Amino acid sequence: MTPWHEQDVPAVPGAVAVVTGANTGLGLETTRVLAQRGATVVMACRDQGKAAAGRAALIAAGVPGQQLETASLDLADQGSVERFADSLGHDRLDLLINNAGLMAVARSRTADGFETQFGVNHLGHLALTLRLLPLLNATAGARVVTLTSMGHRPGKIRLDDPNFERGHYGRWRAYFQSKLANILFTAELGRRLTAAGHDTLSTAAHPGYAATGLGKDGRPVARLIGVVNTAIGQPAAMGAVPTLRAATDPDAFQGALYGPHRVMFGPAVPEVPSAAARDASLAARLWELSLELLAPAKVVFPG
Repeated sequence: MTPWHEQDVPAVPGAVAVVTGANTGLGLETTRVLAQRGATVVMACRDQGKAAAGRAALIAAGVPGQQLETASLDLADQGSVERFADSLGHDRLDLLINNAGLMAVARSRTADGFETQFGVNHLGHLALTLRLLPLLNATAGARVVTLTSMGHRPGKIRLDDPNFERGHYGRWRAYFQSKLANILFTAELGRRLTAAGHDTLSTAAHPGYAATGLGKDGRPVARLIGVVNTAIGQPAAMGAVPTLRAATDPDAFQGALYGPHRVMFGPAVPEVPSAAARDASLAARLWELSLELLAPAKVVFPG
């Protein structure tokens, strides 16, 4: 299949998109291109000062301000996820881009007691998706795009202890688990949407080796990787192309994964996930575990 560059992204006039973590890096570039192609983009960010700065930077670059909205969303707080979904203020939602994420951070807990990387990267986005799913399903041709990474390949799901409550916490093991969880969620969501008779697509993307702010909170290896990314990684604009292809390619299918042509660099092409990521039984078990963990927040699959 022909590799995609930014210029291959089609127009999406009148579409409404939500992009999490839209204030910087991949999220900012994804927002820029979608808005340039005609979408109204809700920039869903934890830090509203940074969200405003990102919006101002896009306007300075020529993106029409009326196509850019900012909204408060903290994926580490299920109450914030619920408030965001309840106050979105649009009667349609064409694209949900689950972009925000943390990498290799020190051991910590979310507001709801989850290990932070699992809680933000996976559970936060799962809860957001399910809360917005009725609106997505009511919008013809809607899509959910969830970002994973090359780190999904060494990932293992700790079904008996996903929050690292027992034994040694490994920041990279926790990160890899969350990234595998992202792609397992993508596949299982797609299967359940199809079974329920909805045409909403669930796809995934990874940016390869891109220069973003990811890793700034980790130490010391993650910070070093962040520096190397900045020095030799492909620009964030190129790293965002797999996301944009997952969001707009007319040939996309349920569970599709897009990544760089040369694994870490280059234009976007379809990619085959790891064997673990294609394990339908594991995906179903993770889905059930995730909803069990989110039961106190009353997160359910709306069907």
